[in-house]
Parts: sequence; structure tokens; C-alpha cells
Amino acid sequence: MKLKKTFLLVVLALVSTWAVAQDKIDYSVYEDKCNFYIANDLGRNGYYDQKPIAELMGVMAEEVGPECVIAAGDIHHFEGVRSVQDPLWITNYELIYSHPELMIDWFPICGNHEYRGNTQAVIDYSRISRRWEMPARYYTRSFSEEGTTVRIVWIDTTPLIDKYREEYDKYPDACQQDIDTQLEWLDATLAAVKEDWVIVVGHHPIYAETSKDDIERLNLQQRVDTILRRHRVDMYINGHIHNFQHIRVQGSPIDYITNSSGSLSRKVQPIEGTVFCSPEPGFSILSASPSSLELRMLDKHGKVLHTVTRTK
Repeated sequence: MKLKKTFLLVVLALVSTWAVAQDKIDYSVYEDKCNFYIANDLGRNGYYDQKPIAELMGVMAEEVGPECVIAAGDIHHFEGVRSVQDPLWITNYELIYSHPELMIDWFPICGNHEYRGNTQAVIDYSRISRRWEMPARYYTRSFSEEGTTVRIVWIDTTPLIDKYREEYDKYPDACQQDIDTQLEWLDATLAAVKEDWVIVVGHHPIYAETSKDDIERLNLQQRVDTILRRHRVDMYINGHIHNFQHIRVQGSPIDYITNSSGSLSRKVQPIEGTVFCSPEPGFSILSASPSSLELRMLDKHGKVLHTVTRTK
């Protein structure tokens, strides 16, 4: 009997804590904005904070009203998926992000972990799930809401990095992709944009503090950043590092954003150009109006850790 009472008290305490946390969230900052969720590095079968963060995303979506979820890669750890029938689609994704308010479009890209499996299955899952929208390995969409237009460009970063192309046994699809074709497409796409705000999303960082191989960042600086700077995009957003980072680089007009993991975060420390960093897990909300673009980094309780703001 005592155990039952103790369990009930614990549950009530958790519910009370959750309610207090929700009361503290200021939803007014998302009003009259074109809002997007950003989530990546997810697939832990609900463990390591994945399920609570997924629930928070759903509850907050009731007030935020996101247009979609920008899923910046590594939806599936560790070896990707083998097919569209792989059970990981259920245990990593469908049963975790099950809140009714998350039954919106998800626009994903492949991360390095997807490249360990069947990357074509990640694209083909669009025919299975109504909310999974991945027309190609790289693609673009324009959004218009509340008098604001936003262009988002998703790129496929794994094949753009030499180390993945050279490790054929681990990443068999990476060396099969045409680097030049993707980069020419990116250049032409950015040259044609007319929207108020332009955001490019990739899985790997261009600038970030990380223990990952230097070649990852160097290759993207050489191959991608030159194009982004030429067209003066507003933000480059990535995952991969499992923490929050906001970097500004001398000579570049771009805000470089690392979005934290939706499960199992990692330590981080500031480097040259760091505006903010945090080891907390969570997700981000991107909000656009005709005069401002804001990205809020949220921890697993919904607390805003840092806001990136651009104005016109």
C-alpha cells in the first residue's frame, strides 16, 4: 500500500512540475509569425530524453502552430534503416512523435547514420507515411504565411565530405552521389530566390566546436560556404554535434546554427566566433515575420536558452 501511495505522489509531483513549466512558456513570441520546428539526431527508441522532448514538441505545437518539422538528419541511429518496412520506423519515429499536433509535414534529409543503411528507403518512406515528405536527397520549398515568405533549402552533406566517400564499407551510397551536380543545383537555386528569408539546412556543420574530424568542416567550408556567402543566405542550420551552438564568423553575413539532439546530447565549449553554446538536448523553433527572423533554442523543459535574431 505504501508503494502505491509513493508512486502516486511521484506521478502527481511530475504532473505538477510539468504544469508549472508549461505556464512559464511565453507563447506570445510565436504569434503572427511563420513558425517551423527544427529537430535532428533523434532515433533512440524513446530513450535519452527522446520521448519527453517529443511530447513537449507536441504540447507546444498546440500554441505555436508550426508549419512543419525540419528534420536535419540522423533520424535513425545507428545503422540507418534497411527498408521502408524496417521496425525502426515505428520504434524511432511513429510511436515517439505520436502527438496529434505533430501529424504535420516532416521535411527530412539524410544524416551520416542514414548513409550507413538504405538511403533510398528514407526517400521512399514518403510513399508510406503521409507526413514524411522527402522528394529527393536535396530539395527546396517556399513557405508563405502571415505576409512572410521563407525559402528553405535542404542539402545532402554526407556525400560532400571526403571521408564518407572513402569509407565505402560503412557508407556505400556516399561515393555514388554526384558532388558537382548538387553544388551546381545549390548555386542556381540560391541565385533565383525572391523570398524574404533564406535558410539552408544540412546535417553536418560548416563551423562548430566538435571532436569530429576536421575534414568534415573543411570540405563544407570549401564546397558549400563559398556558395552560401555569395548569395548571402540568412542562416545555415545543421545537427550532427548533439548540442546547441551559434557561430558568427568574421567576414561572413551568415548565422551558423547547430541544433541540439532530440536525444543524447554532448558537451560543448566555446571557440572563436561562438555567440552561444549549450550541452542541453532539445529542439529549436524558427519564427519569421517580414521584418525579423528569430531562432529560439529550447531545452527539454521548453526553456528558451538562446535566441538568434536577424532584422531587415
